[in-house]
Amino acid sequence: MSEIDDLDPEDKKIITLARSARARNGVAEGAAVRDETGRTYVAGTVALESLRLSALQTAVAMAVASGARSLEAAAVVSEAAQPAEADLAAVRDLGGAGTPVLLAGPDGALKLAAKAE
Repeated sequence: MSEIDDLDPEDKKIITLARSARARNGVAEGAAVRDETGRTYVAGTVALESLRLSALQTAVAMAVASGARSLEAAAVVSEAAQPAEADLAAVRDLGGAGTPVLLAGPDGALKLAAKAE
C-alpha cells in the first residue's frame, strides 16, 4: 500500500472526486474513472428496485456511454477492505488487465492500490 501523498496528482484527483460523489449523494460508495483522453467520470452507488450497480460499475458505464475506449485509472471510496471482483471486472473490460484501481476509505486515505487483473 502506498501513501496518498505519493500518488500522481491525477490519481489524487479521482480519489477526491469519488469521495465527493459519495458524500454529496449519501451513498455507500463513490467512484471515479479517468479515460484515455484524461476525461473523468464520477458516480455513486445505484440502488433501485430494478437496477443495482456499484459506484465503480456506474462510473465505467458512464465512460462507455460517453465514448471512452479505454481507462487509465479508477478509484473507489468505500468502507470495504478491497474492491469487489465485479468492480475489477468492469474496469478490466474497458481498461484492460493491469489498469490501476485505487481503494480509499471515506476519509480519503488510500487503503489499497490494486490492478484490474
